[in-house]
Amino acid sequence: MSAIFRRELSAYFNTSIGYIVLAVFWFFSGMSFYTYCLLYNTSSMSMFFASMFMIIVLIIPLITMRTFSEERRQKTDQVLLTAPVDLFEIVFGKFLAAFVLFLFCVLIFVLYAIIIATFTASDWAVFFSTFLGIVLLGAALIAIDMFISALTESQIIAAVVSFGIGILINRLSELAEYINTEWVTNVINKISFDKHFSNFSSGIVSLPSIVFYLSVTAVFLFLSARVFEKRRWS
Repeated sequence: MSAIFRRELSAYFNTSIGYIVLAVFWFFSGMSFYTYCLLYNTSSMSMFFASMFMIIVLIIPLITMRTFSEERRQKTDQVLLTAPVDLFEIVFGKFLAAFVLFLFCVLIFVLYAIIIATFTASDWAVFFSTFLGIVLLGAALIAIDMFISALTESQIIAAVVSFGIGILINRLSELAEYINTEWVTNVINKISFDKHFSNFSSGIVSLPSIVFYLSVTAVFLFLSARVFEKRRWS
């Protein structure tokens, strides 16, 4: 697994993908920080983090689109499929590499919090609970988008479908407002990424929300491994 992790992480920075992802993410996060914090002269980062939810949804497909689809296109996945390595270790190694790149992106938030703290008192408890929520949200979205990448050999298709799923996830709680059936609304609210993230952004480290994000991550990593297992035996 460690070999897969090192290979995948170095692949991000041996090409332009890693640098493009960091540049795009830091640019938009910087714009949001200036707009919602500096421009309004406020120490609250709640609006900033709310705006970053959509940016995270849109940036993660750029990280994951090549995870499996590029392997399939170049036929290098045959080497992985025939190697005496557990398939879940392959999937998890790729996931860790994508997750580390995502962490590089969001660590800039700590710098923003320090900037605010130099001018006024900051609520570090709320910041770190929100940061934890962002990390868990990112892990779940990476796992979902990796599964999508495992289903196709086209990076473009993987990215477009991931964008679409991400936007749907982002708007799921709004969709519930237009549904009159109570049990359907309750189900949507239970699986709404936004509802769970709002707990963290309010300074509440909610165990059910942690379990939700970790469960989504585990389920889609498992499904990605099953896709590879099916291809191995076919």
